[in-house]
Amino acid sequence: MSRKKTYTSSTSKKAGKDIIQGRFLSLDFFKRYAVYVIAMVVMALAYIANKFVCQSSMQEVMTLKTELANAQTDLVNSSAKYNSMIRESEMTRLMREKHIGLTAPSDPPYELRTK
Repeated sequence: MSRKKTYTSSTSKKAGKDIIQGRFLSLDFFKRYAVYVIAMVVMALAYIANKFVCQSSMQEVMTLKTELANAQTDLVNSSAKYNSMIRESEMTRLMREKHIGLTAPSDPPYELRTK
């Protein structure tokens, strides 16, 4: 003969009272499932640590991308400034302004060939 366990209102009241009073997870529960509880805590800490490392890495990547964009902009600006300074018309103007006695040649340069 098997006995069926029936839950009465007093049992459910006791369970509800235990939950409200914080006795839902008793010391017996932790003794019985200590390995599982420790494993879950370790996995939760590993998850939190991994998320922190990932967020730190992503923040560093974003910072480096911003620095790269700024460096590329500086490169383009410097290149444009350099190219405007070495233009022949700019060189001619500088020679006239500084009165250094140089003139720009009107003939193209000679091509030297080796035999």
